[in-house]
Amino acid sequence: MGVLEEKPRRLGGGHSRCPHCGLLQDRVATLDQDWVLLEPDMNPLAHTVPAEHRWIELTDGRVTVYGVCPPDQFQRCRIEHRLACPAKPLPDLWPWLTSLRGENARRVKRQDDPEPPPPPEEWPDAG
Repeated sequence: MGVLEEKPRRLGGGHSRCPHCGLLQDRVATLDQDWVLLEPDMNPLAHTVPAEHRWIELTDGRVTVYGVCPPDQFQRCRIEHRLACPAKPLPDLWPWLTSLRGENARRVKRQDDPEPPPPPEEWPDAG
C-alpha cells in the first residue's frame, strides 16, 4: 500500500435538481448511512426550527437531526429542501419558511423568464 499523499476527503454527495421546482438541493450523508436533500446556503438559527426538522452538520460532513430542546441560542442548522420547495404544497410550519418558499418561487420564475427587453434608445418629448 502506498502513502496517502492527499488530505482525506469529507463525505459529500454534491448537488441535484429538485424534480418539482428545478432548484438545486444539497445531497448530504446522514449518520444512518442514508442521504438527505437539504436547502443550499441556508443555515437558520436552530431555535427557529422545530426540533424534528433541524439537521446539524458534523465535522466529517454528515448531518443528523438535532432534537435538543431548547437548542443553544447560537447553534445553526440546515433544513430539507422539501420544506422550502415552492412547488410542493405544505402547511405554514413557521413564518420564515413561508418567506423562503416565496423567495424560491421568485427564483424559479426568474430562471424561466427570458431576458428583459432592451431599453428604448430615445424617449419621446413630453412637450
